[in-house]
Amino acid sequence: MPGFGTQDCNGAGGISLKITNLSAPKYLTKVISAPYNRGYLCEMNAEKESGKKGYNNYGTHLREKYNGKKVFKVIVDGNFSCPNRDGLKGYGGCTYCNVDSFTPDISRKAPTIEEQLLQGMERAKKSYKADQFIVYFQPNTNTYANVNYLKTIYDRALAFNPDEVVGFSVGTRPDCIDAEKVALLESYCDRFDVDLEMGMESMYDETLLKINRGCTHAEFITAVELLKDSPIDLCVHTVFGFPWETREMMLNYINEINRFPQIKFVKFHHLHIVEGSIMGVHYKRNPFPLFTLEQYTDLLCELIPLLRPDIVIQRLFGISDWDLLIAPNWGLKKTEIQHYIDSTIEKRGVIQGSQYKGN
Repeated sequence: MPGFGTQDCNGAGGISLKITNLSAPKYLTKVISAPYNRGYLCEMNAEKESGKKGYNNYGTHLREKYNGKKVFKVIVDGNFSCPNRDGLKGYGGCTYCNVDSFTPDISRKAPTIEEQLLQGMERAKKSYKADQFIVYFQPNTNTYANVNYLKTIYDRALAFNPDEVVGFSVGTRPDCIDAEKVALLESYCDRFDVDLEMGMESMYDETLLKINRGCTHAEFITAVELLKDSPIDLCVHTVFGFPWETREMMLNYINEINRFPQIKFVKFHHLHIVEGSIMGVHYKRNPFPLFTLEQYTDLLCELIPLLRPDIVIQRLFGISDWDLLIAPNWGLKKTEIQHYIDSTIEKRGVIQGSQYKGN
């Protein structure tokens, strides 16, 4: 197979992916038997580790921004669709995507936005002593509607428990944002910290076509430029590990992100294959190379020093619930994966931005 699968694991040049790792890493023999918990919350600032890390992590950012208070994102499902799901641009969605793999149970079961928020906030307070919240419209494309409808949905969510809500986060696609929608989001900035989360996924049109993304990288750039000098914070989401992309191609993602000062946050994901996705069907028929935990961590240790030092990393990896995950199954809880990555970063002396040369 072309791409990074032909390179050497131990050298500076790349990753060996000749064998797909579907079990626990070599340094651990423990395999978790319980399924991953499809939770109500994400990106919380209740990290077990103390002290500074070698990168700008989201937990520390939240603690510093909100004076030590525990701030949690609460996911809301606004019942939106995507233009590559409903037929406007295609059907089936992105080939790696099953929306259930990142939608909490409560978001699917609670019939109203208010009930989703009530139950999510109550659980966060009870289980994690949460103080404040960020309302997070995550599943599907949350600007995929006319502005009047969007305002109605957003207003409903932000009217719920406004005394404890400090932030508003909206996930979308580059081709579903325009000046009018940016203006709507900006209208909330006097009351909340607003961020727009947008999927770049890959910077290569060949990849975007192969994964049925339904938009081009040029559309991503156009959307990013709409947020120039905006009070909205932009979070960019990427996926590493498409088997036809080389290591050099993946590292180029960082150079692309660095050149836009309006990008304040990033979310890094490794490619994982889930049930209910088109890619999942193809993988079962003809498995292809995927990252092991060690290999993915190697990549992170190489790209973090290249990343602009002011950017905050909201996530270093993403993973589905065990009952939906096909591969790569690293056999670890999310906290254990995070600990392994952070420990490796610390041991290697990795520092975000240490190799950043400016734009």
